[in-house]
Amino acid sequence: MKASIRALGGLALLGVAVLAQAEVSVIVNPGATKAPSQSEVANIFLGKDKSMKGVDLKDWTPTKESFYSAVTNKSESQLKSYWSGLIFTGKGQPMASVADDAAVVAKVATEADAIGYVDSAAVNDSVKVLFTLP
Repeated sequence: MKASIRALGGLALLGVAVLAQAEVSVIVNPGATKAPSQSEVANIFLGKDKSMKGVDLKDWTPTKESFYSAVTNKSESQLKSYWSGLIFTGKGQPMASVADDAAVVAKVATEADAIGYVDSAAVNDSVKVLFTLP
């Protein structure tokens, strides 16, 4: 009986954690001529596609973690290793990074070829949402 109650309590906490996790919106400038697919967005943020300028969050936040795990299937350590290899071989440099969601929205809103990701609560009319990740 106690084990059942603990299991139910654990499931309830897990449910609260899932509900607390915010959605992530991938955003572009409203005037953008390109609307990349999720796989194209992954290539942009991995430096393989230079058709748009990715705007990345500087620090590893829940929003950044959700974005990279959903779009590129990479964790923080995998992403650091990936970029270290590209930098070491001279094959690439990480994209510009900014401090927070508001800075991502501002940069994407002012640069026609910029693409970024933010907590969905940070989206406003100055940008266009391509798609939302749960």
